[in-house]
Amino acid sequence: MNSNRKAAAVLMSLCATIIAPLTHAQSPAPQVAEQVLQDSRAIASSLAARLESDFVYPDVGKRYAAGIRDHANAGRYDALRGLDLAKRLTDDLQAIAADGHLRVGFGGEHAPKLVIEPAGAANGAMPSSPSGPVPKMIRMSPPPPVEQARWLAPGIAFVRFNLFPDDPDVTQAAAKFMADHASAKTIIFDLRNHRGGGLEQMDVIFPWLFAKPTRLVTMATRKSVDEADGSPVAGVQSLRLVAGNPDFVTREHWVTPGKDKRLSKAKIFVLISNRTGSAAEHFALALKSTKRATLIGVPTYGANHFGGDQDLGGTFTAFIPVGRTYDPLSGKDWEGSGVQPDIDTPPEDALLKALLLSGIGAHEAARLSAEVAPKTPMVRRIP
Repeated sequence: MNSNRKAAAVLMSLCATIIAPLTHAQSPAPQVAEQVLQDSRAIASSLAARLESDFVYPDVGKRYAAGIRDHANAGRYDALRGLDLAKRLTDDLQAIAADGHLRVGFGGEHAPKLVIEPAGAANGAMPSSPSGPVPKMIRMSPPPPVEQARWLAPGIAFVRFNLFPDDPDVTQAAAKFMADHASAKTIIFDLRNHRGGGLEQMDVIFPWLFAKPTRLVTMATRKSVDEADGSPVAGVQSLRLVAGNPDFVTREHWVTPGKDKRLSKAKIFVLISNRTGSAAEHFALALKSTKRATLIGVPTYGANHFGGDQDLGGTFTAFIPVGRTYDPLSGKDWEGSGVQPDIDTPPEDALLKALLLSGIGAHEAARLSAEVAPKTPMVRRIP
């Protein structure tokens, strides 16, 4: 797989760059319309080819490709351009088979930024189609990757992660939080607004929490993609190659404990919601399946398949899933269903519940929960 096709991130960070569609008072000139037609069919053709060759499940990839080609041949994309084409392609793919990561993006010069949930999310509002008003620039600033890294009460440490980015500064911040709170009796990880990312921050957190080497989860990449040097998880030190399904290259995510064992017996709570997606679900499942943490909240988003952005040409990209992460004991992943909580409670009350279980009185627990509450909603609207 050449460099412009190699997946750029282990797991999706749920951001998109877009540009509002252009409108004209009159119908475009014939030569312009012809150019749009050629461009839209070329993008659809490129998308179909990538899905067929790279999507994690070959049979589903073929279904996607056939559906997109049928739509293209029927002229469904001929009049579309820019974001409208990207959205139509994404909607068509999701109608064929829902996938929490699969999407088509469009970015052009002077493109505004729109922060969205995974593909198909209800509150990731998109600009209007050409038949409606042209939107003004939309700016929705995401929260910082790390917030409220602090002591909440004596012996109780708290941190909120909103993203696991490819950023050494955030990795250093995660490592510093663990070191600064190594005497904690309880650690609460708040992932209720976590949008995804990669493994870097996990791999500086987990060594503090385990007393012995432990298998966490399993990650399997489509073999043809891995062999073409397209796996986004190849070369990650915490992943070990193991035998598995011959159609996949299988790696197990392991934790190797650090020298400081003080937190290996600490009580761990992970707060989750239906906004908790992708890499955050990996984090939650790793601690749940090893019985190392108690998950509090509601089932997570359900975006399992990992992959990365691929260039389709014309500033169009597609996030194409090439692998899956799953519980090594059950063989099950969380695509579409989410990681299930150990304690089912409204996300707004999850921190309150964790504090009560940590021995904090009801009045003080309510005060502390309100004091560090996220500024953005903890529940994703579902139509």
